Amino acid sequence: MPKFYHDDEAWADIAPLPQDDGGLHPLAAISYSDEYSEAMGYLRAVMAKNEYSDRVLGLTEHIISMNPAHYTVWLYRANTISEIGRPLQDEIAWLNPTALKHMKNYQIWHHRHTIIDALGSADGEAEFISSMLEKDSKNYHVWSYRQWLVKRFDLFDKPEELEWTHSMIESDVRNNSAWNHRYYIVVGGREGKLSVELAKQEIGYTQAAIRKAPQNQSPWNYILGILRAAELPKSTLKDFTCEFADVQRPEEVYSSHALDILADIYAEEENSKENAAKALELLATKYDPIRANYWNYRKGLLDQPNIAA
Repeated sequence: MPKFYHDDEAWADIAPLPQDDGGLHPLAAISYSDEYSEAMGYLRAVMAKNEYSDRVLGLTEHIISMNPAHYTVWLYRANTISEIGRPLQDEIAWLNPTALKHMKNYQIWHHRHTIIDALGSADGEAEFISSMLEKDSKNYHVWSYRQWLVKRFDLFDKPEELEWTHSMIESDVRNNSAWNHRYYIVVGGREGKLSVELAKQEIGYTQAAIRKAPQNQSPWNYILGILRAAELPKSTLKDFTCEFADVQRPEEVYSSHALDILADIYAEEENSKENAAKALELLATKYDPIRANYWNYRKGLLDQPNIAA
């Protein structure tokens, strides 16, 4: 049932402020429901009075249920919580089911940042995130929030964080968000630099994942990122990439991504430009023809000195 405030004695002292759409005959007035229009009128009135109270919290909750993307309502709710000293855990308890109803709402996540930051604790957030990812394992908002938690509470070196990321990759080796989060933990927590020893561990880990799904681009991107962070050459992967691509056996290519890396490796080797050209030709004509122009462009670069494919 719609909820109205004009016949509620608790709001008898408030005269709602109507929205100014630009005169009596606005050019493009938005057709709000009567319920929403009235609730916003009361919110404008309490905002004009700088009122912060329990009834204002109830009002914002009502409006959010109708329009969870209204940033101003969320901001005023956050200010009200701060002013009246509402227990932050109570706000999280209300926010959890609200977030599950509106999983891709920017304002909800910004509000959660504000509350958790003020609370100063990430307790319970891992469980909440898991419940969100059960519904959508690649929800950008959830993964972005997880990264914020890691940075805010310095969780980079917590073994539980890496173990959780591993479990997400085990569940779906093609989950690019999980690979991205792993990179954020491993590399981001070390200011973009890796020791050779740690890099070798991550390379071994990623190679095992690639063998499960050689045409999955996510771990290939990850392993190249690890090489850059450790300042290791792509040739480190030469023997491994040859497991999935061999220019001498063009019918037995199991990963276009391996072929791409091999092209770069051959281009950097002396007397291997011909093999680099073969790899790029295979990509252009057989294994990734949709990007033929790109591969042919790379092939043309082989004729220029000191430029990798």
